[in-house]
Amino acid sequence: MDIKEQVKAQFGANAAKYVSSPRHASGHDLTLLGDWVKEEQAQSALDIATGGGHCALALAGAVREVTTLDMTPEMLREAEAFIRSKGAVNVTYVQGDAEHLPFEDESFDLVACRIAAHHFPDADRFVEEAARVLKPHGCFILMDNVVLEPDLLDTLYNDVEKRRDPSHFRAWKKTEWIRRTEMAGLRLEQLQQSVKPFSFESWCARMNVPKDVQDQLEADMLGWPAEVRKQLGVRSEGGRLKEFVGSYMMLKARKV
Repeated sequence: MDIKEQVKAQFGANAAKYVSSPRHASGHDLTLLGDWVKEEQAQSALDIATGGGHCALALAGAVREVTTLDMTPEMLREAEAFIRSKGAVNVTYVQGDAEHLPFEDESFDLVACRIAAHHFPDADRFVEEAARVLKPHGCFILMDNVVLEPDLLDTLYNDVEKRRDPSHFRAWKKTEWIRRTEMAGLRLEQLQQSVKPFSFESWCARMNVPKDVQDQLEADMLGWPAEVRKQLGVRSEGGRLKEFVGSYMMLKARKV
């Protein structure tokens, strides 16, 4: 099964969990997103890989028309039910691929993507497509998990994410996102990076990780070198893994 079929299978089976997940439904990033979007006074916005619809809902409060796109039909249905339950009626729903957007050039004032790009096998193509459908001087906002710059932390973090969720492709370094954004003709305006704590138990439960895989992940992470455990915030109690810490980035760029 290729990565995109894995995405459909994994998120189709767990769609409702992503609507109700506190980690996806709330957070400082949604507040900051709202502030950034209000500054734009955009008329049209695209939310790529909407997931549970939380990003689209935030956009709907500040933009006249929102188009939300997702590859997984079950996810799109859950997002639509959620967004409509919140009273937002200025959102349309399109099934499609982030790397092959089904829209004309220069269609949107704003393009956003939240907690999804680590599933995309061709991140360069994704950013190129986002830039293509943006109007001149339009705004691109990307929010996603990133890895710290040291290669060892990159390797270990992506390894456990992939074992926990086969549809995970890669969490990138912030420097890699900056480069591909500028290579696509977008000019970086703002970047914020913050820590992102993960409860090990709920992190596994969200993806229905089998018990044997979960046990091996726990053993491996507790066995990481001390400096790695420090950098990734690994915390244990009574010999059991309770929490670790990832990194999260919000990037805002503009089409030249």
